[in-house]
Amino acid sequence: MSKTTANSSRMFLSGVVEGFYGRPWTMEQRKTLFTRVQKWGLNTYLYAPKNDYKHRMYWRELYTSEEAEQLIALISAAKERNVEFVYAISPGLDITFSNPKEVAALKRKLSQVCEFGCRSFALLFDDIETEMCAADKELFSSSAHAQVSITNQVFQHLQELHTFLFCPTDYCAAFCTPSVTQSSYLHTVGEKLLPEIDVLWTGPKVVSKEISVESIEEVSGVLRRPPVIWDNIHANDYDPQRLFLGPFKNRSTELIPKLRGVLTNPNCEFELNFVAIHTLATWCKSSSGQKDVAMDGEDQGSDYSPQEALQLALTDWLVEFGVADQPDGKICWNLCLTDGKNPNLANTWPRHSILVWAVSRTGSGRPKRESSEEEPMQTDEHVPGPRENPLYTAEPLTLDDLTLLSELFYLPYEHGPTALAMLREVHWLRANSDAATFGHAAAADSGKVSGRAKEWQERAQHFDDMCSAVIRMFNRLSNAPNRTVLYDLYNYICDIKSGVSLAKAFVNSLGRCHNPPPSQVITDDPEPWGFRGGLSGEFQRMLPCHGNRDLFRTPLATRVYAIRPCTPKDKSDILRLSKEMQSETLQHAALIGDGLVEGQLAPSKHCDLVLEDDEGLCGFTFGLADAKVAMTKSQVSGRECATKDLILCDIFAYPEMMLRDFPSLITVQIHPRVPDPCVAKRLIASVLSSLRDSGSTGVFCEFRSNDKRMLDFLKTLEVLHVLKVDGLQAGLVLMGTKL
Repeated sequence: MSKTTANSSRMFLSGVVEGFYGRPWTMEQRKTLFTRVQKWGLNTYLYAPKNDYKHRMYWRELYTSEEAEQLIALISAAKERNVEFVYAISPGLDITFSNPKEVAALKRKLSQVCEFGCRSFALLFDDIETEMCAADKELFSSSAHAQVSITNQVFQHLQELHTFLFCPTDYCAAFCTPSVTQSSYLHTVGEKLLPEIDVLWTGPKVVSKEISVESIEEVSGVLRRPPVIWDNIHANDYDPQRLFLGPFKNRSTELIPKLRGVLTNPNCEFELNFVAIHTLATWCKSSSGQKDVAMDGEDQGSDYSPQEALQLALTDWLVEFGVADQPDGKICWNLCLTDGKNPNLANTWPRHSILVWAVSRTGSGRPKRESSEEEPMQTDEHVPGPRENPLYTAEPLTLDDLTLLSELFYLPYEHGPTALAMLREVHWLRANSDAATFGHAAAADSGKVSGRAKEWQERAQHFDDMCSAVIRMFNRLSNAPNRTVLYDLYNYICDIKSGVSLAKAFVNSLGRCHNPPPSQVITDDPEPWGFRGGLSGEFQRMLPCHGNRDLFRTPLATRVYAIRPCTPKDKSDILRLSKEMQSETLQHAALIGDGLVEGQLAPSKHCDLVLEDDEGLCGFTFGLADAKVAMTKSQVSGRECATKDLILCDIFAYPEMMLRDFPSLITVQIHPRVPDPCVAKRLIASVLSSLRDSGSTGVFCEFRSNDKRMLDFLKTLEVLHVLKVDGLQAGLVLMGTKL
């Protein structure tokens, strides 16, 4: 019979799951992990790499003598560091639960690992089909009964266990049918699984943005025991373009007394999990109930701050890169180590390579060779002459660089502050690019730059500076001494550098005030790095769900449009479009906007724009800076225009108070074949921008009340809003906005 202690007195499990899909970590990496886990106060390592074929696909096969030797050494290394080694096996792909030989094979495999010195195990039934074979259906009423039966048998077979874990097929709330509290699967597990066996749980989802106390209390009641969290918040095996370097967060420390443990299943790349594991350790330490969890003997207090934990982790990670502050004010890049001189970087560099790179904080300095049997860098004492190129000097990596790196690769559901700022700037610069375009035109005419154009230029420069910081970070990381970390990072930082460079070129093209190098100009025939993602990217862009988690959601344009200034050649097309649209409405009264369309009133400068698609002119917007002046002119020239189609003398006189708040007027017409709100919004915004630059404080637009199509369309844009005007003539609707 197994010998385990009662649940209440057992150790709180805290540590790491190697449970991702992809290349497993090496034995040396796992030993390094044990050192870090012990140093940071964690206590558990769960061995469950999905692509280790004897863990999952060929679970029945025993380990060879060579493999056994490696596992014995690994288990011993964990014990030396006081880390609980939990061996997991995943037989659910093809096991026949009702076959005694299968049960015997599973017991035999785990007994072998037990002989290696392992005393903690896990049976995993995650990510498998729930349909049982015919033989199992004869013996078990459900897959839950089958899984629980074999788990109990194996648990009772093994001796002197420390920990035994069970991973259910329904391992998160999203998988439970119809809910956690009504899940027959979870109720069977809770009722039938032996109480000494702990259950793994990922939270509300496979990758849970948040895990609340209430959700844990709910599942604990069904399972009849507190779960062990298998946390996928830093897992990246589902997306090869994403990496997560943000802090452990959105898990209250009040969870700790309600759990049996928390194990993080982090990024596939071993060296990139420093932050994930370090911040988890800080989180565990922050609980008053976890006094035994310490970080270098420091008391971190009872409160957990994700940002403070992140900065603590990044500061320590900077040392791992081979960067450390020196008393003389220099930054020393330790390319490699000698025995005992830097335990933080043990087993990172070949011991035969000893090179210290002294670099000042301003980036000056050059490699200083102390001694070496085999030098990885320059081996001569070349000193360039006065007319020769100077030696290349790498800038030192800084804490700010690592903070930026973390914010660019933050968490699955959340960008870091700098990433958010960059996205917001591009969004604003793109939406307001008319300010740059018309600002240049206005500057050419008057020699002055408008306030809005100046704001656009300043924000474009700010975005350019942020892009430069990313590229500078890339260069410093590329030259960092610890190449092991760099090689895990390189694909990610190369990708983000390319993406940022493309965004920078795009913003420059909007401003038309920079001259980006030819390789970075947005063209119809770009280099391969200008269209990213390959076949997968093509599929994603075709799917309706693509971008549904984007920070800024705008419907995709269904065709290509052009917005340009109106020319005399456009007059006939404008009149034809206007009459076609007005034929749908009853003309109760003449509008000032009709005078703009007919050409009897001249639009203000830069306030006459037309919209074109591949079929021709499909929209226009005209603006008048001072509508009151137009009304006065119409009253004076009433007799002259009486014989024309448009009778300006019938124009309604708007209240003085309304014109004080909304002195300017625009007229808008969009053909029904233009369903894309974004292009109509940009057309209107361009004229509003010009009116604002002219000093206007507000604008209104006239509509006949039965022009329902245009009224409804404009309401969806949320640029103009219906105005309430006392005494307004029947049949008229005014929309407007403050500028």
